Amino acid sequence: MAERILSYEQALEEVLRHARALAVPATQEQVALHDALGRVLAAPIIAPRDHPAFDRSTRDGYAVRAENLTAGTSLRVVGSLRAGEAWRGAALSAGQAIEIMTGAPLPPGANTVVMIEHVLVENEILRLGPPRKVSAGDHIVARGSEARSGDVVLPAGRRIGAAEIAIAASCGTAQLAIYPQPKIAIIATGDELVELNPQQPEPWQIYNSNTHALAALVRREGGFAGRLQIARDTREDLFERIAQGSMWDLTVLSGGVSMGKHDLVEGALAEFGAEFFLTGARIQPGKPIVFGRVPKSGIVGPLEKKPWPGPWTYFFGLPGNPISTQVCFHLFIAPLLRALGGETEIAPRFTEARLAEPVRANADLTRFLPAELTSAYDAVSVRLIGWQGSGDLAANARANCYCVLPPRSEDFAAGETVRVLLR
Repeated sequence: MAERILSYEQALEEVLRHARALAVPATQEQVALHDALGRVLAAPIIAPRDHPAFDRSTRDGYAVRAENLTAGTSLRVVGSLRAGEAWRGAALSAGQAIEIMTGAPLPPGANTVVMIEHVLVENEILRLGPPRKVSAGDHIVARGSEARSGDVVLPAGRRIGAAEIAIAASCGTAQLAIYPQPKIAIIATGDELVELNPQQPEPWQIYNSNTHALAALVRREGGFAGRLQIARDTREDLFERIAQGSMWDLTVLSGGVSMGKHDLVEGALAEFGAEFFLTGARIQPGKPIVFGRVPKSGIVGPLEKKPWPGPWTYFFGLPGNPISTQVCFHLFIAPLLRALGGETEIAPRFTEARLAEPVRANADLTRFLPAELTSAYDAVSVRLIGWQGSGDLAANARANCYCVLPPRSEDFAAGETVRVLLR
């Protein structure tokens, strides 16, 4: 197996190249609108009529003809119009005004709305308050200005959030065509791991936290997470788990990819017939990450030594340290998972902030360090969380993001703008 250790940018591009080449899921399912949160839309939503369907007032006030209401003129108020009702009288004529509420349709003959705060009304006679001026189109959303009948208001490939549910509901869409959830096999490796149980682990054992964290991250990205049985540090156990995972849409292994005597994952994958696209990334934490694909065979043990015709299952092998696992998920696994689910916007989510404190540089690695992002009206800053390395789950829980520090020899100064990986 040839070693292929890339920079962060190169590693991400390698993952994105494979993600973008994935075929759109071939099937879809119908899901009730209120059950669609977090899923990916499989068919576009089309506006069945103009949005809005009428010229709509955006203020409480009076519907008038702009040319009839100037300083010194007066108009007679001839009626009132609320949201949810149509004007039944004659079209507005010169010298008239109609009281109108926010959201009501503009009555025929009117071309503007003057706000209630800007007029004086006494005995149904309306005058413009000084020094106001009125122009045609004021405080009106024109019919069809948001969308025309037949327009695509929500394209396929969008993840459904509150905004998407709102626009779907406004189009009268009670059922959405949704892509099926990609199924992700999650495998923790290591003799030191124990599952959650009432008994205390032995002093040399640790609870299996990584598969629980990975399952939560998968579910948040709209996938179905399957936590497989822990793979012990034997070739036979790893083969069995890899075979099980190969039948899923994506396999994620945690632990066993470093250089230790009992780090057997890469060797087991290679014997299983894996193709490796990445065997490490110059990042901290997460440097030993591997990415590739294995035959979708379900066969326990090495395959025959001949070219595999397909199909394949992609895999990621992650370091066992918990923060390494979670950082690598956000950087690499989430983009591939989004593509498997049919989503079109798949890249990791970054923003920018100013460093609250100076930070020492590292010339060799791109670092993704636990940090706290603080947002104020006039500034966004980021401060590193003190940590004891990539196994420090307590520090990771105190953080709300990861500060991105590119490789360089010069230290980072307080106030310097840096990228922030959102999570």
